[in-house]
Amino acid sequence: MTRKRRRLMFVGLGMLALFAAAALVLSAFEENLLFFHTPSDVAGGAVQAERAFRLGGLVESGSVERQEGTTKISFAITDGGASIPVTYDGILPDLFREEQGVVVVGRLDGGGLFHADEVLAKHDENYMPKEVADRLKEQGYWQGDGAGAQSGAEGGSGSYGQ
Repeated sequence: MTRKRRRLMFVGLGMLALFAAAALVLSAFEENLLFFHTPSDVAGGAVQAERAFRLGGLVESGSVERQEGTTKISFAITDGGASIPVTYDGILPDLFREEQGVVVVGRLDGGGLFHADEVLAKHDENYMPKEVADRLKEQGYWQGDGAGAQSGAEGGSGSYGQ
């Protein structure tokens, strides 16, 4: 084998190793991404079943059901256009209540039921995730003061309801 062939083979193996490493990093990155979806997105089929994502909206009035003697709870999240049933087994945040903005993290099963691993309630009366506030505005639920919602880091203003 000539010196030139050895050099070409070394560069080729180096490039192959670089592509393999990049593929592994991108694959791991994609598995750890948590996209945000609204109930209308989920009802429209924009979400793959069994893939983890964040679902945000308002806790539907009259949908909260607790199982006696357990920490299991079921409720529905709505954005005014669609409603997605959610189950959760754990301790809820103190701010969790009906008609309150929440973001849940979990997976959708094949039957359309969302199994939450984590429930996040808004931390004060002015906070609403921007994606949820935008969807509520589109559905006509948002009654802000004109300033609209801001991200959690910036704070925000406005309210929701019918």
